[in-house]
Amino acid sequence: MALNCGIVGLPNVGKTTIFSALTSTLAETANYSFSTIVPNIGIVNVPDERLTRLSEIFKPKRSISATVEFVDIAGLVSGSSRGEGLGNQFLSRIREMGIIAHVVRCFDNPDIVHVSNRIDPESDIETINIELALADLSTLAKRRERLEHASRVKAKAEQKAAEIELAVLDKIGPELETGKPLRLIELNSEEKAVIYDCHFVTAKPMLYVCNVDEEGMKGGSKYVEIMRKLAASEDTSVVVICGKLEAELIAIEDPEEKLAFLEELGIKELGLSSLIHAAYELLGLRTFFSTGEDECRAWTIRTGDTAPKAARAIHTDFEKGFIKAEVYTFDDIVKYGSEAKIKEAGKYRIEGKEYLVQDGDVMYFKFNL
Repeated sequence: MALNCGIVGLPNVGKTTIFSALTSTLAETANYSFSTIVPNIGIVNVPDERLTRLSEIFKPKRSISATVEFVDIAGLVSGSSRGEGLGNQFLSRIREMGIIAHVVRCFDNPDIVHVSNRIDPESDIETINIELALADLSTLAKRRERLEHASRVKAKAEQKAAEIELAVLDKIGPELETGKPLRLIELNSEEKAVIYDCHFVTAKPMLYVCNVDEEGMKGGSKYVEIMRKLAASEDTSVVVICGKLEAELIAIEDPEEKLAFLEELGIKELGLSSLIHAAYELLGLRTFFSTGEDECRAWTIRTGDTAPKAARAIHTDFEKGFIKAEVYTFDDIVKYGSEAKIKEAGKYRIEGKEYLVQDGDVMYFKFNL
């Protein structure tokens, strides 16, 4: 499964600059609202030192990383839920995303205009939350109309299903009216399942990206502290990125020179790595590996996936005809140096259909059709 991440925020907060930094592409940026009209799209490899190490050990013909698709979506403003600005385009694209990275401006610079003419992260977030909630209320109203019709004229089974869904809509409606995102409304698994195909945008997992200046990367930013408190209240993550600085790093082609430059500035890892790690953690995603002479490859699965579900990531036939999985850990191949020595140490395992795949597992699947 590939992760797709929508980059959103108010106009002119640095979304496209950060997109350029994440994807190492030069997308159009400008010091005015709505410079992003057609969404920029970039597919990048997930940085994973484990895959690099496995490739050094097995020396395959090729190494294939897991990937993330980033989509830089047009800026949202007050009134977007009614189609103002580029709101309709924004909302249609955001429904396609697996996770949302909400970019918030966290630096002062009078030469770069802000759509509200002031730097206020909480207000910026509230603006977007309200617009998305209003969009969901519109979706809810249309859904309610259809369900009320079904509850009157359909067969009893369909009437009952409509009544159950209407009850959930009655529960979330008042909360959405206050601007509260659906992801923060307490629902049980059955209630979530009932409204799953409504595709409410505020149900999407969201993390926050603080776009800071170089001083902000050194710590002590009052805006970042505000964001950390807000994110903690929503049980989500904050990633701090200096979009301008990292976009400039695109011009440095030598990886070692780039890392040396980051170390000089006191930055431990690129924004791409920080954001992907945060997204994986928020979504409960994990990585397993397949190895061999032809290729070493990283595969993305969800926490709690069984061996057959993990096999499906490679091919649906692997899941259908699953027999067993041969498994060892990344740490063991690094420790022992070869599969033969892993076997000698008794660390090479045979797992069945109930095995829960762990992050960093190296796996071979046996199947029969």
